[in-house]
Amino acid sequence: MTEIDYYELLEVSKSSDKSTIKKAYRQMAMKYHPDKNPGDNEAEERFKAINEAYQVLSDEQKRAIYDRHGKAGLEGHGQRGGGFSGGFDDLSSVFEEMFGFAGGGSRGRRQQKTYNYNLDVTVDVKLEFNEAVFGCKKEINYKYKTACKPCKGTGAKDGKLSTCTTCNGQGQVHARQGFMTFAQTCPKCGGSGQAASASCKTCSGTGYDEVKDNFKVDIPEGVNDGMRIRVSHKGNIAPDGSRGDLYLQVRVKEDAHFVRHDDDIYFEAPIFFTQVALGGKITVPGLRGKLELEIPKNAKDKQQFTFKGEGVKSVQGYGKGDLVVQIKIEYPKALNDEQTKLLEKLQESFGIESKPHEKNFENMFDKVKKWFN
Repeated sequence: MTEIDYYELLEVSKSSDKSTIKKAYRQMAMKYHPDKNPGDNEAEERFKAINEAYQVLSDEQKRAIYDRHGKAGLEGHGQRGGGFSGGFDDLSSVFEEMFGFAGGGSRGRRQQKTYNYNLDVTVDVKLEFNEAVFGCKKEINYKYKTACKPCKGTGAKDGKLSTCTTCNGQGQVHARQGFMTFAQTCPKCGGSGQAASASCKTCSGTGYDEVKDNFKVDIPEGVNDGMRIRVSHKGNIAPDGSRGDLYLQVRVKEDAHFVRHDDDIYFEAPIFFTQVALGGKITVPGLRGKLELEIPKNAKDKQQFTFKGEGVKSVQGYGKGDLVVQIKIEYPKALNDEQTKLLEKLQESFGIESKPHEKNFENMFDKVKKWFN
């Protein structure tokens, strides 16, 4: 993958403290871990890069070298030496959150949950442009998982598990890449070291039943495309009755006229050339009603005018963004005889001022003549 700045990889600023960097790392590692993205090579590469970034930024000495000299400055300072010098403990806690087992190092058998599905659920919620800007009440239709009762969520007949034949009960499988050996959670048993010798007939070995559900949720004012909204205790249900959360992944449709960038709104206003020459006021649409725009004489094409506080209300509570109007000067596509004569008369009335090119070009013509003398 393309080399990315370590701070950008973890989505933190260069002034972030250790706790902020650690928190960002844990979130990113959870998101891109290969076991949560099976077969996704891009996610695997991102996961490796995130660990590399955290290994540097969690170490004060390495971070200082990186800030001063960049990635090249780390060569010869242990960055290529292999292993996680600063991030292993945090990586173990990430595994614990993802798979439900205690840390205790990379070797030995991992005690993992017996059910083979995540408790958190993510569903897309599609919003119209105005629904995202002003908020709305949305009906959510989705499915959640609940543990199969006969097999207690194990997927095994009568809930009986035996030693996993893929990892021989170790919970891990190993792969070699060059001179390095990588341990990965066993894909069959999910790290528990135990697997079903016979599938549960009730759930066909999945370990869960799916239940349809629907409810209405209040979408807050100012949400934007790509944001996630957490709805507590609406996710999948574990065998012990504990329940995960539901995450609504916001997808916002584009508007035909308004363009949104963060909390600012942009749109283009077509202005006839005579209106620009004369100046004056025009009425433009705002998000909450009509606004008056003063067009100065001789305004430039693509010139922008800002209405402070007329944008989108910040979902984080930071006030409102701005509304930015960009003018687009338009000219007549065709002229009738009367319009042609009027324009010619207008041009003549300006005299030499209407032909600024003549004075400039005269000097240029003389210059080019000299080149050939």
